Amino acid sequence: MVTSLPLRRLAAALLLVSAAYSHAADPTVSNVRAAQKTGTKQVEIYYDLSGSTSPVFVSLQVSSDGGTTFAVPANALTGHVGAGVSLGKNKKITWNAGADWNNQLSNTVKFRVTASETPPITGEFALIPAGWFEMGDAFGEGWTDERPVHSVYVSAFYMGRYEVTKELWDEVRAWGLNHGYTDLLDSTGLWGAGNGPNYPVEALSWHEIVKWCNARSEKENRTPCYRVDGAVHRTGWSDAVTCNWNADGYRLPTEAEWEKAARGGLGGKRFPWGNTISHTEANFWNVGGESYQTGTTGPHPLWFNNTWVIYSSPLGSFAPNGYGLYDMAGNVWEWCWDLCDDGNYYNTAPSTNPRGPDVGQYGSGRVIRGGGWISDARGTRCAGRNGNWPDIASNGLGFRLARGQP
Repeated sequence: MVTSLPLRRLAAALLLVSAAYSHAADPTVSNVRAAQKTGTKQVEIYYDLSGSTSPVFVSLQVSSDGGTTFAVPANALTGHVGAGVSLGKNKKITWNAGADWNNQLSNTVKFRVTASETPPITGEFALIPAGWFEMGDAFGEGWTDERPVHSVYVSAFYMGRYEVTKELWDEVRAWGLNHGYTDLLDSTGLWGAGNGPNYPVEALSWHEIVKWCNARSEKENRTPCYRVDGAVHRTGWSDAVTCNWNADGYRLPTEAEWEKAARGGLGGKRFPWGNTISHTEANFWNVGGESYQTGTTGPHPLWFNNTWVIYSSPLGSFAPNGYGLYDMAGNVWEWCWDLCDDGNYYNTAPSTNPRGPDVGQYGSGRVIRGGGWISDARGTRCAGRNGNWPDIASNGLGFRLARGQP
């Protein structure tokens, strides 16, 4: 929660802001300037972006010591930042200094704006910037619950670059069994899923996964997100699980977070990379029934398996999207937090950080996203949505982690 800060104090600090920039050889950032928006804690950073490649990935760093280090948090960003930024003059990034750096003062603040053809891919998680996006099926060719297209604002959050692997599941499970998580299932699940340590874990229910998220949070001294009757959820199954959205622990993404992350900053497209799909871009079952499917039909020709039942692909087998996330289309379906409602929810959902209906049309069913090796092309679209019972451990169904911003 942002505490009150007299605007005169914040203004006094930011009036002395100077701007700095760095640039890659192509594209190039120039003419960076910054100023506080009068009467607010918002800082507007303007810059010019040129080069031969468009769109590009733009990032912002903030320094409080004249550029010696750039350690000031800069997560509450909107505007021309992140993936999909086109070339041009007077591009604008708005930084909510009150959210990221409240009650802090410096006379030597500098900003660094950096542009690159692709986002830097480092670490287990990618920061998904705050902002608006158009959620839903803009082509009118999916299921009716994918419409209408509507504008949604999602706060900045962290998304796992990869689907959770069998190796990571087993590591956290082993710790959890000795720390109060006494009934976490083995990752072999019902179907023997999990082809190897670098493959996505499969065939685990939503109920198992939310407990595992808490176990990893506690293992790393983070605050667990999921509770039942006020207590940390460690054992058993419950449809009364609640989420503490302010906790710094691991959790499942909301459906809106998932779709914003899947699009990678590229709006209005079927897939994270464009409007057609083939086996060169994702691991899915190409039945050849849609006009936007290209290439060979059938399961992925590389098969990716060493038993008759496993068809997932090793992590990193395909190119990442604009946010540096892998397999947001295909490989395995991914659990989300939201209850499943294929009725009127898109007409009534909040426009800011929607977290699903209070009551699902199918009781306790939860949303799954992204399609998988067992899915056709329609299921792999960014707008595609489906649901599953939370106690069902389905083959071809896995998950990836999310975390709130610091």
